[in-house]
Formats: sequence, structure tokens, C-alpha cells
Amino acid sequence: MKEFSYTIKDEIGIHARPAGNLVKLIKGFSSKVTIEKEGKPPINATALMKLMGLGVKCGDTVKFTVEGDDEEAAVKGIEEFMNANL
Repeated sequence: MKEFSYTIKDEIGIHARPAGNLVKLIKGFSSKVTIEKEGKPPINATALMKLMGLGVKCGDTVKFTVEGDDEEAAVKGIEEFMNANL
């Protein structure tokens, strides 16, 4: 199991387009990925509506937990996506 945290830099936060692209990226991996925002229970990161429901804004820190056969590749891909888009 791998975990990493990321602080959102996008001034709008996690909004529809990057959320949809993030879900699509995560679905490409076999590992189970959850995302957690401070004070809220973790959710399945492939559930777009739940991801949007977290209400992640600029400056919020989210924690990703990745568990599975391709967790190394998944973490690398998600970190790259977050740095490039959010």
C-alpha cells in the first residue's frame, strides 16, 4: 500500500473537467485508489460524483491511498496528473 498527500494549487479546486480526467486515469490501473479530504471519510477515487462531493478547494490537502498490483505506476501517474492539472 502506498499513500501520498497533495495540496491543491488550482484556484478553482477539483472541478468537473480535471475530476473526470482523474477518474479516467485511475480507472486505467488495476489498483484500488481512495482519496480523502481532511475531516471526511475516504471515498473510491473512481466515483466521480463522490469526488466532486468532497468540495476540494484551492489550498486543501487530499490524501491518496493506492493498493494493488500496479500501485507504483498508479502513484506515479496520479502524482504527475495532480502536479500538471491541479
